[in-house]
Amino acid sequence: MASLSFAVFLLFLPLTTFLIIASHRTLALGVNWGTAASHPLPPAKVVQLLKANNISKVKLFDTDSDVLQGLSGSNIHVTVGIPNSMLRSLNSSRKAAESWVHDNLTRYISDEAGGIRIEYIAIGDEPFHQRYGQQFYPFVVGAAANILAALLKVNLADKVKVVIPCSYDAFQSVSGLPSRGQFRPDINKTMSELLTFLSRHRSPFFVTISPFLSYHQNKNVSLDFALFKGSARRHNDSHRSYRNSFELSYDTLVMALSAAGFPLMDIVIAQIGWPTDGAPNATSTNAQVFMKGLVDHLDSKSGTPLRPRRLPIETYIFSLLDEDQRSTDAGSFERHWGIFTFDGQAKYQVDFTKNSGKLVNAQDVKYLSPKWCVVNNNKDISNATARALEACATADCSALSPGGSCSGLNWPGNVSYAFNSYYQQHDQMANSCDFGGLGLITTVDPSVENCRFIVELRTSLAYSLCRPSFFQWIASSLVTILFCVLRITM
Repeated sequence: MASLSFAVFLLFLPLTTFLIIASHRTLALGVNWGTAASHPLPPAKVVQLLKANNISKVKLFDTDSDVLQGLSGSNIHVTVGIPNSMLRSLNSSRKAAESWVHDNLTRYISDEAGGIRIEYIAIGDEPFHQRYGQQFYPFVVGAAANILAALLKVNLADKVKVVIPCSYDAFQSVSGLPSRGQFRPDINKTMSELLTFLSRHRSPFFVTISPFLSYHQNKNVSLDFALFKGSARRHNDSHRSYRNSFELSYDTLVMALSAAGFPLMDIVIAQIGWPTDGAPNATSTNAQVFMKGLVDHLDSKSGTPLRPRRLPIETYIFSLLDEDQRSTDAGSFERHWGIFTFDGQAKYQVDFTKNSGKLVNAQDVKYLSPKWCVVNNNKDISNATARALEACATADCSALSPGGSCSGLNWPGNVSYAFNSYYQQHDQMANSCDFGGLGLITTVDPSVENCRFIVELRTSLAYSLCRPSFFQWIASSLVTILFCVLRITM
């Protein structure tokens, strides 16, 4: 009898083991970590933040040495990025590719505990985005091929995959439905070369899917449909029914891949998120609803109508932290994609590991002194608007944009916001709160309800000025001025 019982135990052991394993999430969920900030949270703090919240995958946009040093020994899986500005040289020179691999990979990758687990190299940052025109088309696949050759030379090609991130606008449908999905005609030739390269080397297709931008730019997409709400009107495509914007966009891509001859190619969602400021319906409340809908959808393992029960192999939330130097060409919301504020404080909740509880904030963050720059109401402030516009040329005034968290401020409160943003941006230097004598330094927090007047992090502005993204930030701030000018002059 005892032998029979033991045999029954052995018979059911594999099933029991399977059920135990199945009760734990196998979802591959990571985050994008961008560093386009004037006062970035120190990399060591960010790595602590990642580990405290059980985030095991991170996608970078470059190979910042401080960031890579911070990730050393963390056991976090990493995707590193190559900027678009390097594509031409990497395409034309195998030696340049070998130098890049030596400087940015081989010195960090190690089988020992102190190394970095680099999984992917992303060639360019959405180089086929329509805003760039065709300037990068001739260089993308050649750059990828040279980087791969450099990896082969140092025996890393079996450990690190080469991928090319594609933007949400690289594929489209003339009907707005997946059955007519295709890649943009202007990138068809390059896309065919790219997909052939990826398929030959068994690399996945990295893509951005943006339900927020679909909603923001398309009147036919409702907010409920973008937010995964069950009450949303379904979009029907022949016998297939779509419950949310994510499914619709994903299957449009699947159809585009099929039309190009690659129906089974694996997909990685390289960027997906919901901003929390800078535009109507860009709020923390909506972001949390969206993220819960996304995670629940991925957890359900139901897939989509065109790929039932077949998930993207990895999904990277965009993004970890707010970045005040991101380009605002698409809108002021671009600086507010973070799950966490610029200083590492959670804006809403995301369940990275099943039943993980609340997100953990960054600890022991170092701030500048608790003081702010506001309008001096004892002065003649009739010229304050012009001074505020000058401030917004370099400071981050995106929260003043229509629908933003500070868009409800009246004049001169919105001028004070602009003054303080400039003051904090310049490390609270006394002369950065002058504004022709109209500025006043105060120790009384002028924040109003959801409109936060920030105090910046204690980070060297000199270091920030040396970052390449600073100059992009200067240029894109001019767009922000246009958004804010009407608010400030009211």
